[in-house]
Amino acid sequence: QVQLVESGGDLVQPGGSLRLSCKGSGSGFSIYSRHWYRQAPGKQRELVATIINDGSTNYIDTVKGRFTISRDNAKNTVYLQMNSLKPEDTGVYYCSARECRNCPAYWGQGTQVTVSS
Repeated sequence: QVQLVESGGDLVQPGGSLRLSCKGSGSGFSIYSRHWYRQAPGKQRELVATIINDGSTNYIDTVKGRFTISRDNAKNTVYLQMNSLKPEDTGVYYCSARECRNCPAYWGQGTQVTVSS
């Protein structure tokens, strides 16, 4: 069983920065991929960023050049560095993990990011 705990969400002004963290715990598993999703009020959850175990990354077009996903394997933690934040980045950010490409995802509880002046 894998447990994921997000942290780092906050209220920030447009143009500001935040770094989200997602710490994983549990034993007897290997992780293939880690992801960050977000869900804005009244909208569906969307995939924001992905990092695969070979280090490759992928981003939704609206955050390319502003967000960076990274990982610290020793700490079993994945990060999302968010720069030049916009009001449309507001939402609950969730991290997830998969043990294989088509395996079901483990989910964290989410952390709120609000971008507003």
